[in-house]
Amino acid sequence: MFRSDSNIVCTGRIAIQSLCAPQCENSSMEWEMLSFIRALKSTVRSANAVAIITFPSSLVSPSFCKRWQHLADCLVSVKAIPDEDKELAKLLTGYQDIVGFLNIHKVSRINTQVPAVLEATTLSIKLQKRRYLVLECLNQAPIDGSGGTSYGTSGSCSGSSSKSGSLNF
Repeated sequence: MFRSDSNIVCTGRIAIQSLCAPQCENSSMEWEMLSFIRALKSTVRSANAVAIITFPSSLVSPSFCKRWQHLADCLVSVKAIPDEDKELAKLLTGYQDIVGFLNIHKVSRINTQVPAVLEATTLSIKLQKRRYLVLECLNQAPIDGSGGTSYGTSGSCSGSSSKSGSLNF
């Protein structure tokens, strides 16, 4: 699975999509799934690898969902927003470009004594030119709703960006 040739080290990536979905045969066996995740976590920690697991939280029990969250090193959630939400449109600048939110619930704290403190835990997801996915700190309009931004940092997934201080993923 992972090999090391002299100074060249191969990195492994494991992606499991929709674990516990109805298509999985073992979706009703919660304790077996937890054992699998613990075994996968120990394998990933001992190897030069990373694992990403997605699961539909609406299909599992809340207590099972909490157990999974405690096992995770990093925990993020993605939420799509409705097209015509008038209350959100008043609160957020650039609402017409936003397609969803990325919430960062937990950040990895392996081999450190100081926890990571994030500048923002909620990011807006924008799609530019139907090609680039851009993550920005959530911009809230002033109280009178007249516009303006509260943060200026952004990140772009793929491609180059003309904004200064942007990050490419």
